[in-house]
Amino acid sequence: MKPVPDHAVNRLRAWRKSISTRPFLARGGTLARCPACQLREDWCACEWRPELKAEAGFCLLMYDSEPMKPSNTGRLIADVLPDTTWAFLWSRTEPHPELLALLADPAWQPYVVFPACEKAPARLTGEVTLAPGKKPLFILLDGTWPEARKMFNKSPYLDGFPVLAIKPDALSTYGMRVANSEEHLCTAEVAA
Repeated sequence: MKPVPDHAVNRLRAWRKSISTRPFLARGGTLARCPACQLREDWCACEWRPELKAEAGFCLLMYDSEPMKPSNTGRLIADVLPDTTWAFLWSRTEPHPELLALLADPAWQPYVVFPACEKAPARLTGEVTLAPGKKPLFILLDGTWPEARKMFNKSPYLDGFPVLAIKPDALSTYGMRVANSEEHLCTAEVAA
């Protein structure tokens, strides 16, 4: 059995599982899965997982059930960038204190990554512009598109940050879930 990597998403998954009052029954829940990559055991991809370094940070703001889903791609970001990826469950009214501390950390310049077709046109930008000594912190809203839209619209603690408008050059190639629109990308595709 492969060890589960110690990173933000797996820690959040373990915590979320510990407070659950019933088992999480995802599609394909009866499959034997690799505990590390969450793929079917005979499709395990752990031996091909790189561990990279980045001058950017990724803050995954995850909808409640997202860390539990085997098809979640936010975990892939944490798998390859464990030192610069943070994961928090989304809350409209009670954001995690560590999330607020990360967003206020003077080392980072937060950007909410979201499509240009959404509200807040004055906050939209197509490029990352950093103040001296700051590194970009990309806030990714990890959930279904309706959930991500809800997180974007109902998170006043994100309202002061610029919105890095994503406009995909290509359609999503992620086949484990079906998006509502051809332009919708999975979380890992957005990060890439």
